[in-house]
Amino acid sequence: MAYQTLQQEYLQIPVVTRAYTTACVLTTAAVQLEIITPFQLYFNPDLILRNYQVWRLITNFLFFGPVGFNFLFNMIFLYRYCRMLEEGSFRGRTADFVFMFLFGGLLMTIFGTFVSLVFLGQAFTIMLVYVWSRRNPNVRMNFFGLLNFQAPFLPWVLMGFSLLLGNSIIVDLLGIAVGHVYFFLEDVFPNQPGGGRWLQTPSIIKMLFDTPEEDANYNPLPEERPGGFAWGEGQRLGG
Repeated sequence: MAYQTLQQEYLQIPVVTRAYTTACVLTTAAVQLEIITPFQLYFNPDLILRNYQVWRLITNFLFFGPVGFNFLFNMIFLYRYCRMLEEGSFRGRTADFVFMFLFGGLLMTIFGTFVSLVFLGQAFTIMLVYVWSRRNPNVRMNFFGLLNFQAPFLPWVLMGFSLLLGNSIIVDLLGIAVGHVYFFLEDVFPNQPGGGRWLQTPSIIKMLFDTPEEDANYNPLPEERPGGFAWGEGQRLGG
């Protein structure tokens, strides 16, 4: 009975969020069990181009380090904000969400080459948080019960938290930069005088991922409760 309940809860997670978070957890588990090593996963342009180890273009986004506080922190934020995006502004637009993944991953791979980053999963998480925060500007956030601020400041608060933990903020800045590029091209520029929509989801992706009907009984996570934890709770202004 408990297994069936767990299975139902798992299958209710939207498909892109479910696939990505599952891949991250399985990759970390494989490293912990010493089935594979991080040296087989990290981003290395030379090995990709000369040895044709093309899987590194994907696996570097799936490993967040060994199981510990940093891994759990990143996985919680990845799951929550990826799911809220998929169930919120990308509701019924799975193909567009997949295209955002591809666009963001491509930009990070290009930028990562110049800043010598070997794992880009954390930057990808920050990108998701940034896009969600810009699309929900009126949500009030609470971070560890210490700071109260509006959602657009969340990526910068997370960057400050990384700095306090002694981590490099290059990863956070990369995620913010890529998230801003996507948000500007998708949400800002098309509404400017003389602007237009530069990001168009290819028809083949729409054919593969978009479905004509949705389950009317499906209950998404409410976006007005972002984070779901003491460091990420919030509420809409006036709500």
